[in-house]
Amino acid sequence: MVDAIVSFALNRLTDFLIQEAAFLGRVRKEVQWLKDEMGWMQCYVASAEEKQNDDPIVRKWLNDITKIAYDTEDVIDKFILQVHDGNIPPTRCFPSMSSCVKCRKKVNLHDIGKDIEELKIRINDLPRVRELYQLESSRIKGEGSSSNSLARLRELRRTTSFSVEKKVIGHDDGTTSLLAKLLDLDRRRFVVSIYGMGGLGKTTLAGKLYHHLEVKRKFDCRAWVCVSQDYNTHDLLLRIISSFGFTTKTTKELKRMNEEGLERYLHGSLQGRSYLLVADDIWKKEAWLSFKRAFPDCNKGSRVIITTRSQEVAEDSDQRTFVHKLRFLTFDESWQLFCEKAFGNPNANGVEEQLKTLGMEMVQKCRGLPLAVIVLGGLLSNKTQLAKWKAVRDHIWQHLKKDSIHIPNLFVLSFNDLNYQLKLSFLYLSLFPEDFEIKVNQLIQLWVAEGFVQQEENRNMEDLAKDNFHELINRSLIQIGSVSWGRVATCRVHDLLRELAIEKARELNMLYIYDQMKHSTGNSSVISPCRREALYSPKENCLWLQQSNPSLRSLLSFGTYGYKCDIMTKITDMYTGFRYLRVLKLDGFPTKQTLSEEIGKLIHLKYLGLRESYVKHLPRSIINLQRLQTLDLFCSSMEIVPPDEISKLKELRHLFGKFYVNLEIDSLRKLRSLKYVSSELWNSFNTEKLGNLRELWIEGSVKTTKKFRFDSIAKLERLEQLAVNLDRKDCFASLQQLTRCSNLMDLRLYGKIEKLPEDLHNVLPNLECLLLRNSYLEDDPMPLLEKLPSLMILHLGSEFYSGKNLFCSAHGFRRLEILKLDVKDEVEEWQVEEEAMPRLRGLSLPEDSSLRIPERFRSIPSPADQCDFERDWFE
Repeated sequence: MVDAIVSFALNRLTDFLIQEAAFLGRVRKEVQWLKDEMGWMQCYVASAEEKQNDDPIVRKWLNDITKIAYDTEDVIDKFILQVHDGNIPPTRCFPSMSSCVKCRKKVNLHDIGKDIEELKIRINDLPRVRELYQLESSRIKGEGSSSNSLARLRELRRTTSFSVEKKVIGHDDGTTSLLAKLLDLDRRRFVVSIYGMGGLGKTTLAGKLYHHLEVKRKFDCRAWVCVSQDYNTHDLLLRIISSFGFTTKTTKELKRMNEEGLERYLHGSLQGRSYLLVADDIWKKEAWLSFKRAFPDCNKGSRVIITTRSQEVAEDSDQRTFVHKLRFLTFDESWQLFCEKAFGNPNANGVEEQLKTLGMEMVQKCRGLPLAVIVLGGLLSNKTQLAKWKAVRDHIWQHLKKDSIHIPNLFVLSFNDLNYQLKLSFLYLSLFPEDFEIKVNQLIQLWVAEGFVQQEENRNMEDLAKDNFHELINRSLIQIGSVSWGRVATCRVHDLLRELAIEKARELNMLYIYDQMKHSTGNSSVISPCRREALYSPKENCLWLQQSNPSLRSLLSFGTYGYKCDIMTKITDMYTGFRYLRVLKLDGFPTKQTLSEEIGKLIHLKYLGLRESYVKHLPRSIINLQRLQTLDLFCSSMEIVPPDEISKLKELRHLFGKFYVNLEIDSLRKLRSLKYVSSELWNSFNTEKLGNLRELWIEGSVKTTKKFRFDSIAKLERLEQLAVNLDRKDCFASLQQLTRCSNLMDLRLYGKIEKLPEDLHNVLPNLECLLLRNSYLEDDPMPLLEKLPSLMILHLGSEFYSGKNLFCSAHGFRRLEILKLDVKDEVEEWQVEEEAMPRLRGLSLPEDSSLRIPERFRSIPSPADQCDFERDWFE
């Protein structure tokens, strides 16, 4: 965990040296020394962290290193502030420090040299402390599984076939489908993978299958092995052989064999047999590959069951794999499981109503996680007093963690397996409120602004951050919330993981949560040392800000949109005291229409979020925010009037608001997202200079009477998403002009279209999502749309077509998965040939639609994906 903070500081130093090497002059050697020392710390911390739970001395030593890492970051940012405050007039653009000759003369390099010298003394004192308090001997004593807490946790997690709980509540649907796969007549060996978040019951479900009577009858021999993170292939092979019960060689003979010899022996013993292997708790796909060779495919219907937290391991473990994602329990299933554990019967017969009410409230908090329900039921099984139940209810996660070693272990092993970027990214999620639906796009922008993503050659930071996001989903640490247009739109974190993440983040002084409706996560009577703060349910006073760390890097608010108070004004008056801020997110707090000039003092700011805050005008001092990457001023009821200085924000990547006039963006070469501009304003831009634009949303202007042309958009060869919402009187010119936009994957058009081009499939070969609404097409669009080779989601909104019949040919829509048809009486019949739309899994029609559809489509459910044009337009 500390390694994440040290690694982060090390990368800041590396970037600082690269970017400002020429300007640092005589202190460059000191900065380089500091970087080298942080590198050595990084190596040592990784091994020391595993011992900190066993040794308070190691814990204190790691805490000192954390403070040094934070102070190193402060030295860098303080130096940049001194350069800015001493030399750059507020009306000028802030250039690179290395290019500013006046800066070299006026900035006193002695200050940064002095700060580094103080850090040097503290760093050089670390070996003395280590020797004085015998940290080396602590490290040596910590080696070996007998005294290593993580090793003990892993040992406690190790499962065996005889210790698995055989009575399972819930997952009947999964059990049925998995059992069918194990027992089917396919003679070739294949793998059944069960994956999901820790605590969902993967091992329990595998055990239920392993002990099923029909499974026992089918297979000649069965074996169970727990793999875990720190597996040893030689040991695994020995345990598998033992579990199968092969006895032609003694244990002593087997132990003398090398891995290859054990593989040959196991392979030979399984020849001609029908076998079942359960490989429980696999973390890396290499683990299965390390002993897969020993399992022959001899056409006897053999099976391998793998349980894992990783979606990647589940899907890529074998060429022939059936993957089953384990779901969370329903409330009824959770309540039945709780009653079994707490009351000894599934119906809570004879239990007083108040205990039932409290029990239901706590079970609801478990959010369908079986492990949490089981531990909760066991904890309350020997408590009969109402007061004790209330005490557990008020601090449910603390009680569960104290009662079961498996609860913290649920998080610790998964967390420790992450690299430092993923660790910081996951801990950051704990800033968001409980049960909060986190917008994925916003989260990506925040991670990039925080510096949690390390730049790689030929990869942009947003794509790298998305990779990290999907890796956390893959590892079952993040739950998917909603899906929109085939992509994850929102996510959330299970309450249990969030509570454990808050605890880890607080140990690092990473965050402080102030919730006046409940309580803050720290002592509000003293200055918080935390680097990031979140504000929930705000009131009039801002005393919490007075106890904030002056070195605060992030301030995020989560108030209700339209909350009527003057907190925004007070925060505006106070936030300039936090000159190191990188992220300022104050969405939803009404304020004056003009933002204070003081905002220009926050020169480190990379993310400024004032969504639905009614800010209409930006001050000219915005020019000082030369590191700003995201500017979110969107307000659904008001257009924004930005100053000319916005064109000088060279690092701006995402710009959100309703812009109809006076927007200069031609010089913003790094701009990736632009929402929302009028069509008239868009036509005034020199779009050739916006070559990095990936996402563009345009709103029709009532002032123009011309047809909307795509020739300006055609120059945006990297564009991936385009949405254009025209007035009903407006009309799109030919889509043929989008030929150069071959990267376009998401196209949403609201307005009349003259005609679809005959070679639409060549114009947009990579289009995955398409919306047409109010397009009033005269010809049936299906014969052209069905040729789009990559189309997966199609939404044909109201009045997309003025004809009566739709026809889809046998070879049409080969990849289409979701179809939404908003047709009522205007279209009468939809003819679909038998082999069309082979992958269709979601079909949506209006409830009162009289459209005649093929019989085979009547059983296709409505899609879970959200494809709502109006909702998306104001997201």
